[in-house]
Amino acid sequence: MAPKNDVAALSERIDALEIRATFQDETIEVLNHTITAQWHQIDALTRQLAELKERLREAESNFPGPANEPPPHY
Repeated sequence: MAPKNDVAALSERIDALEIRATFQDETIEVLNHTITAQWHQIDALTRQLAELKERLREAESNFPGPANEPPPHY
């Protein structure tokens, strides 16, 4: 049987590891929420960018191109 000193030391180490694991679990959960929120924002920005590109294409197609006239300084 292990002396009381060894049992107490092992108990303290186990307690410390359990506390550390709990803090790591909390940190992982916070990081998971942060990453999820960032992905939602990236997805929304990607959709918005695609919409703006489409609007720009439409605007460019409706805008008359340069005429084949010489510039005014000729």
